[in-house]
Amino acid sequence: MSCYVSSNNNRIYVGLESVYGQVLAVTEQNRIPAVKLGARQTPVTTERRDKTGGRTFVGLPNAIRKKTGYELSTFMTAWNDPAFAPTHGPLFQAAMGGPPVSFAGGTVAATDGVTSVTFAAVHGLMPGQGVTSGGDIRFVAGVQDATTVFVNAPFTQSLAAGAAMGPTVTYVLANDLGSVSIFDYWDPVTAVQRVLNGAAVDRMRVKVNGDFHEFGFAGPARDLLDSASFASGLGGLTAFPAEPVSTGFDYTIVPGHLGQVWMGATPSQFLTLTEAELVLENNVEPRVREFGSDAAQCITAGVRGVRLNFSVFEDDDAATQGLYQAARQRSPVGVMLQLGQQGTQLFGAYMPAMLPEVPEFDDSETRLQWRFQSSRAQGTVNDELYIAFG
Repeated sequence: MSCYVSSNNNRIYVGLESVYGQVLAVTEQNRIPAVKLGARQTPVTTERRDKTGGRTFVGLPNAIRKKTGYELSTFMTAWNDPAFAPTHGPLFQAAMGGPPVSFAGGTVAATDGVTSVTFAAVHGLMPGQGVTSGGDIRFVAGVQDATTVFVNAPFTQSLAAGAAMGPTVTYVLANDLGSVSIFDYWDPVTAVQRVLNGAAVDRMRVKVNGDFHEFGFAGPARDLLDSASFASGLGGLTAFPAEPVSTGFDYTIVPGHLGQVWMGATPSQFLTLTEAELVLENNVEPRVREFGSDAAQCITAGVRGVRLNFSVFEDDDAATQGLYQAARQRSPVGVMLQLGQQGTQLFGAYMPAMLPEVPEFDDSETRLQWRFQSSRAQGTVNDELYIAFG
């Protein structure tokens, strides 16, 4: 018998649901390098107004509506096996909405040394899709023909004929969102195990330049199941799911100071970035008020908000001055964040048209910083943000 349950003896798995609220079959490929999972379930506040003959609270029915939510923090880790989706793939797919788009890689036939790349064979790429070479990840800004594309920014490493382009998977935006099941397993096996089903990603957060690259996800869920009170039928299950047998887990995580930032109408690499946070808000609202049901039936999303908060050291170079001018003139600029600097450990976020807000001048330290807050990405239809792993 254990003296206590250690908070470090915890493993979290995440998988995309094919039907809202129906718990998927969990496998070891669904495990993520989690930092913290906060899950809460509270009854919807209601009051009794009948006359009971006294001032004592006499209780409420057991089957009242409940509100369930979660917050999940996780570190970025390597994508070592292209045969499977990236570890965090289900979470990003639930946040973005669209199905992942894969690129198997290719061979470069020619390049102009800047943004044009010609492949030796038909590439099959579309605008917004990620490509990698060496320690760089870039996004397709335009497609010229079946073999030639233009990327959003130059590659920092030499790209010449014969160079290999690595595999990528890109997550795109869509009107409708999916949901995930989040499995929360503990040691010993007799401890209470939990599953969040019907978990939607209302808010996604990507933190840049911390100790480690960190992702955050939060939103409502349909229910919070546990091994202690489980009953057959909950979440579409007949029995509480056992934890998958693990053959080993890669605990390699990516240092938070490694990566690149490209910004501007004519993209320039910024080496003066001190901090950044990318936030996607879906304005999710569960359908929970229908008569005859005590749990959400599905999720709906409102107007999407993609915002970037970032700080740079003020400089008198053309790129930094151009960023300030774009904010004053309210002119959108392209922004790309790359986390990591070597193959299989690359993450990219690309906003083709972000409107920078006029920065706050922060002179509290020895070097002047510009703090850009709530700069919002815009687009036409589901094209304000692309996310890729490579």
